[in-house]
Amino acid sequence: MPSMHPKSSFLVGLIGSGIAASRTPPMHEAAADAAGIRYLYKKIDLTELKLGVEALPELLTAAKRMGFDGLNVTHPCKQAILPLLDELSPDAQALGAVNTVVIRNGRMTGHNTDWFGFAENFRRNMAGAPLGRVVQLGAGGAGVAVAFALMKLGVEELTIIDVDPAKAQNVVDGLSPRFAEGRLKVGHDVAAAVAAADGIVNATPIGMDKYPGTPLPTGLLRADLWVAEIVYFPLETALLRTARALGCRTVDGGGMAIFQGTEAFRLFTGISPDPDVFFATFATLGG
Repeated sequence: MPSMHPKSSFLVGLIGSGIAASRTPPMHEAAADAAGIRYLYKKIDLTELKLGVEALPELLTAAKRMGFDGLNVTHPCKQAILPLLDELSPDAQALGAVNTVVIRNGRMTGHNTDWFGFAENFRRNMAGAPLGRVVQLGAGGAGVAVAFALMKLGVEELTIIDVDPAKAQNVVDGLSPRFAEGRLKVGHDVAAAVAAADGIVNATPIGMDKYPGTPLPTGLLRADLWVAEIVYFPLETALLRTARALGCRTVDGGGMAIFQGTEAFRLFTGISPDPDVFFATFATLGG
């Protein structure tokens, strides 16, 4: 839990590669303005600095010396940072990845708010959706957080399918000990899994502008399926567009990006920000 010390100004940063266009800094700074605190959010772009993950120890030491209150961490640092931290939250331990680091009294504690972002977005937009059988497409870094969130939301049976079955198996093996036996399994037949499902989640990058298309044949969709996305650029992916045309209940990936940010802000400052400020800023940036 974040310390509730009476600070009125905060210095935070984002470490990752290719983050020049990140929406995170302006969303955090707008939320801080609304909360009446000073908040400077710096981008530490490994691409611009011509650095790799091997620079993480040096960057973390510099952040401590310069009085940073926290850091967000993105690709390719979410796993590489683990052994460099003083402590991990239970969620970060479970997921084997960190996207938020709180710095207090010279100690660095790693958290993962990605799973919270998906779960909160789902709770707010898909209340009452059936959670008996769900198919998750994709078992990469984001896929682990999404699977954890779906389990926390109460999915009874989650089938994870990936083009690399070994990745799907790793997610199942990693999370299964934390949940009731039989709730997680690897799938191989997309058509059969979707036919038996209440809902599907796209946790792959397919649908992004850089990776156009859909993660499954759209002929497998039907009106009584709900469909959730993690892609938020664009907000309406080809998958969501097709699902909505069929009458499926859907949720886009924008809220996941926003709510992982609101939770990180809370961890940094001890203040729960107004999500509407995050949403409004997100929209002005082309969301």
